[in-house]
Amino acid sequence: MPTSAPGSERRQRLRRGPAPRAAGFTLIELLIVIAIVALTTSLIAVSLRDSRLQTLEREADRLAMLLETARAESRATGLPVWWRPADPTLAEADGFSFVGLPAASRLPAGWLDADVQAEIDGDTRLTLGPEAIIGAQRVWLRLDERRIAVATDGLGPFEPQPGDAP
Repeated sequence: MPTSAPGSERRQRLRRGPAPRAAGFTLIELLIVIAIVALTTSLIAVSLRDSRLQTLEREADRLAMLLETARAESRATGLPVWWRPADPTLAEADGFSFVGLPAASRLPAGWLDADVQAEIDGDTRLTLGPEAIIGAQRVWLRLDERRIAVATDGLGPFEPQPGDAP
């Protein structure tokens, strides 16, 4: 047992200062750093979405807004208005058109991405008005192998539909 007598081990240690610490990291510190790196990597991987899917979703949102704008203008003016996609068999330019709107409305007539294609369920055009209640209608937007629908039940607004139905 160390004593305070001269030559005692404890007394010698006090004169030299504290015992040197081992250099490096503890196992707990390493595990915490690995957990933080893993969590950050997983969050980055989840946040990176498919850019083509984002493009298609943006086109669907834009089309829904344009259809609702034309629908409101049709009701306000009392003019019958239709929307139809360009027909590639007729060598039409890519895009779409609003039939029946006055020229002053100046709604866009093209997609933001030229590769987007549209197909209407069961018809060649969407009826937008002037009646407040229209039939249920759906248009499919396609970009590469991805598809998204923009639809209305006839009472509510046109909205992009979640999921990819066959």
